[in-house]
Amino acid sequence: MKREFNVVIEQDEDGYFIASVPALRGCHTQAKSLDVLMKRVKEAIALCVEVEEPVVNQFIGVQRVAVMA
Repeated sequence: MKREFNVVIEQDEDGYFIASVPALRGCHTQAKSLDVLMKRVKEAIALCVEVEEPVVNQFIGVQRVAVMA
């Protein structure tokens, strides 16, 4: 069975790409390149769905918010 998941990708200050899957708590990985990251996140998702049922959520979007710090 083929399933699709939303993946959030960010880049940290060291240049690593970080992927997290909001529907699967604790499901995240990192890599130096996007190609490797996508391979790793698919592996991480496969492992996570073995132990946890995904949370049903709907992706709405990303919003940047400015606050005084």
